[in-house]
Amino acid sequence: MTFKHWLEDAHVRIFPFGNTTGSDQLELDVARGERISFQAAVEYQKQADEQPPCVVAAEASAEGGPLKVRTRRVGFVPVAHFNTDVPDDEKDCIGHIPGFVPDPLFDDVKTLLRQGETVAFWFTVDIPEACEAGDYEVAVAIRLREEIDLTPLVAKFHVHDVVLQQRRDFPIVQWFYNDAILGWYGLKPFEEEYWIRVKPYMLNLVEHGQDTIYAPVFTPPLDGVKSPSQLLKVVRTGDDTYKFGWEDVKRYTDLASECGIRNFEWTHLFTQWGVKNALRIYEGQGLDEKLLWPPETGATSDTYRAFLSQFLPEFKAFLDRENLVDRSFFHVSDEPHGDEARANYIAARALLKELAPWMKTMDALSEIEYGRQGLTDMPIPSISVTKQFREEGIECFTYFCCGPRGRYLNRLVDTPLAKMRMLGWLCRRFDVRGFLHWGYNYWQLRGQRKFCDPYTELAAGAWPGWAYGDCFLVYPGPNGPIDSIRWEIFAESFQDYALLQTLGVQPGDTRLDVFEDFNRFPKDVEWLRTARRDLLRGCKQGC
Repeated sequence: MTFKHWLEDAHVRIFPFGNTTGSDQLELDVARGERISFQAAVEYQKQADEQPPCVVAAEASAEGGPLKVRTRRVGFVPVAHFNTDVPDDEKDCIGHIPGFVPDPLFDDVKTLLRQGETVAFWFTVDIPEACEAGDYEVAVAIRLREEIDLTPLVAKFHVHDVVLQQRRDFPIVQWFYNDAILGWYGLKPFEEEYWIRVKPYMLNLVEHGQDTIYAPVFTPPLDGVKSPSQLLKVVRTGDDTYKFGWEDVKRYTDLASECGIRNFEWTHLFTQWGVKNALRIYEGQGLDEKLLWPPETGATSDTYRAFLSQFLPEFKAFLDRENLVDRSFFHVSDEPHGDEARANYIAARALLKELAPWMKTMDALSEIEYGRQGLTDMPIPSISVTKQFREEGIECFTYFCCGPRGRYLNRLVDTPLAKMRMLGWLCRRFDVRGFLHWGYNYWQLRGQRKFCDPYTELAAGAWPGWAYGDCFLVYPGPNGPIDSIRWEIFAESFQDYALLQTLGVQPGDTRLDVFEDFNRFPKDVEWLRTARRDLLRGCKQGC
């Protein structure tokens, strides 16, 4: 049996066939308090005579040093097509799609390998804040058939005398689908097992630097009619009069806070893509799906006004009791487009200002008139127009989803990982106030309650309109989330944001001038390595 094995940067996808060989050593510059990943690959080379499959396992150790290492196996998912509207020089995976693409990260550390195949292992290294500056090694051992050790590989970590500070004043919001967790695990809202199942997902957000969670006080009006996931208990007590039960809302916010979540993003209060209708709100919590009013009830109708006039004061009282007002984000409606939708949005926002003058709102909307006219307190434009918002002095978050594509940054399954890593740098360069994405764990078919298999369908059954890799960053596991390579790189990108803050690199710093827009910026790993090294080495000279 003949094998090749090598180390690889985390930003290089390692495919089951046809890889280029890396090195037996890797050097990375890091700050104290960072979490950094790298990989090792093993190729079972073909020979004239066919050999039997072989069990391959990996283990990593920091040889008694302060670094902490987690080892996982890189899994593969089938991808039938490249995502559309992306030039070839901005695609990863050329020569491998259609085919299998690396993405999920499994906790098992061994696999059965056939001749001609390659497997990758993913190593996540935590550098404690108390770690002294200096050089450290992580040794990677590859074992065959549980008895033969290949030559050890060594990853070297240059730990600089910089302690990474926690990211400040930059919330990260990705929509957390409780209906997906309820449905995938076969649960009813909100039985006791739900609280056991949801906790690992909340912890997973925090482990990856996300500080905000979507809190479904009502079932979110996002992408079709979703299965009920309404935390608030609602009882009709008369014509247009209601009583509310906040027990599950409190349990949800308490659990999320216990897991390390700081901010709560509350349900959009009007329907998506046009602001035409009131929410679908259920009696009780929706077990029998009995609605309080017909779905076509108008957004600013007397019926909905009467409900909101009772709900909003109690909502404010709950937030006050739980000290959540300053930790909450509120929405009117998602992605309104066109003149009619803007008129509806203005009317809905006026209603909220009348009934809840304390409420500040934010929404994903890319028409700059919303910002120019102050129609929302915090616009969230697409990355395709964020630079325009900032050039006009309009404070904003930013977002992307299935688009824009082309040369714009995204986190799709064929987006180069080094390109993906630049998100934190771009957000710092353009001084945006936060980041939003719609898909942390959307495992359903588009606009349906029916689930797909995320391990074989990465576009909710809606490619090419929806892109492979856009719908989710974690896969459902038997006891919680299975991370993806994309999720790890996404987290490291905002760790870079925190590093820039820590080192005092301001949005106008000339070192960020190379980031011209969200489609014009450095997109290769060598630039990233050099820039990080220069920042860390130069920190004592005024960074």
